[in-house]
Order: sequence, then structure tokens, then C-alpha cells
Amino acid sequence: MNDLAIIVVSTNEARWLRPCLSTVFAHLGDVSADVVIADNQSTDGTPELVEREFTRARVVTCANHGFAHANNRALMTIDARYVVFLNPDTEIRAGVFSELVARMDGSPGIGLAGVKQITPDGTVFPTIRRFPNALRALGEALGSERYPMQASWLGERELDLRRYEQDVSCDWTSGSFMIARGEALASAGYLDERFFLYSEETDLCLRIKKAGWEIRHLPIMTVLHHASKAGANARLAAQDAFTRRIYGRKHFSPLHRVAYGTALGLGYTLRSVAPGRDREWARARRSASRAALSALLGLSEPPFGAPPTVALALRGASPSSR
Repeated sequence: MNDLAIIVVSTNEARWLRPCLSTVFAHLGDVSADVVIADNQSTDGTPELVEREFTRARVVTCANHGFAHANNRALMTIDARYVVFLNPDTEIRAGVFSELVARMDGSPGIGLAGVKQITPDGTVFPTIRRFPNALRALGEALGSERYPMQASWLGERELDLRRYEQDVSCDWTSGSFMIARGEALASAGYLDERFFLYSEETDLCLRIKKAGWEIRHLPIMTVLHHASKAGANARLAAQDAFTRRIYGRKHFSPLHRVAYGTALGLGYTLRSVAPGRDREWARARRSASRAALSALLGLSEPPFGAPPTVALALRGASPSSR
């Protein structure tokens, strides 16, 4: 059994894989690791790049049914005590995986953890998150992130950047880097494939917490994440709105679900008409918000398609963990 398996999902992400995998291998430290590229039928030479330049990694090819599906197909092939789910548009900048594994070994109650992430300009990327609910969605719709005083009940993201230098508990963390204990995944289940893209990590963290494990932010490593490379993208905004709708269906009571959807809809509506100093950016944000509102209301199909299991979930079928 390996100490660690590192899974990177690639959907035509070859341009990011070279720096990502180079830094992964440079920062392994003293651990046995199985590095797996879950390739969603890429046409950009992803498998060839891995086989040619990263002989210590291996490729698992799968049909493109989303981020959760690809990670699960890789999970089925590994034998490791811990699993790292890692985005291809990341680079390890500081710390080593062996220290992260040692920290997890020393705290057997931690089921899943994230690490410090920064953007290309050196800004901290907020990965410490609180679980979604109607009140937080309403706070964000009304611009709570711009308030001088931040309240935990008015938004999902932790914006006190000092917290990112500390070892702290959290509700969930960004799926761009998560380390999960094998036993935690066994007790909570794999990623739910009804979330094609977005909200799958929120759902996973909630299920791990419900199974009795802790979620933490561990600033043992620092990861560069090209988080805003897509800008204000209408398709991604719509997909995010659609998966939030699924999340609400799965985890909220009918009344809470209505309140949550209403708060989200208010936010998308306000952003769809909001002006901005940068006209091009404001126009893109308005377009993305309108697409999100349409997906939330069910007026348009999700950009990346709804598999049959999603359609069943939206009609109120009982959710199941994978």
C-alpha cells in the first residue's frame, strides 16, 4: 500500500500538466506515491505527454462524465492510505507531501484537509469555506463580502487572510487541492457523480463530517492555483448555479430549499444589472449572471449536460452516496 495517491483530472489540460506534475514530483518528500492522471478523453496529447515526460505517473482513461466521475474512476485503481485530489492548473510552491502525510498521521480524527493556495499575483485564494445555506446566500447577494465587518453567517468564504496562516477547522475546502484519508472516503463514500462540475467537494466534505470526521485547513504546503483563468464565464456560472440547485435538493428541507434558491436568484439578478468601472468585465459578469439565473430557474439546460441520475435527483428521487 502506498502512503499517498495523487489524482489529477485532465480534460484537454496538457498545457497545465507539465508545471503541475513537475512540481508534484519535486515536492513529494519521503513518501511512496502513486500519481494518476484521470484523462477525460483529451484530444490535446495529454496521455502522450504523461507517458513521454512523466514515467513515474500513469494514465487512467475514462469517458468525460465530469470531475467527480473521473476522480472516482481513478480512485477505483489505487491502493493508498491518503488521496490528494489536485487540479491540473496548480503548482506546488512550498512544503512537501511527506510533511502533510505526517500531520494527517498525527491527527487521526482529520478526514479531509486543504492547504494554503495563492493566485499568480501572490494573493491568497480563499479556500476555507462554510457550508451553503439560505442566509449566507442572501448575505452574498447583498454584497456582504464588501462589508467592513465580516460575519460567518453572512457568507461562505473566510476572508480574514490571517486565518490562512493558521491550522484551523472549517466546513469545506476547495476541490482544487484536497487530501482525504482512505478510511474517511470508505465511510462517507466517493464523490457524487450527479455533480458534473462544482459543489462535489462541498457535498463530499458534508458527508465526511456527518460520518464523524473533521475537515481542516493545514498551511503546511502552499499551492499556486490559476483560479481565475476563465474570467467571468457564462457557461461555468450556469454550471455552478445548476449544481447548487442539486445540492439544495439533496441536503435542504423543502422550505430551506426554496429560501436558498430565492437568495441565489436575487444575487444573480442584482449582478445581471450591476454596472462596473471596467465595461468589458462588467458586461461579461452580467452575461454570466444571466446564464446562472436561467440555469437556476430551469429555463436552460446545464452547459455540460444532465446525466439521468441528475434528472432523477431534480424530480426528488432519494439521493445516494457513491
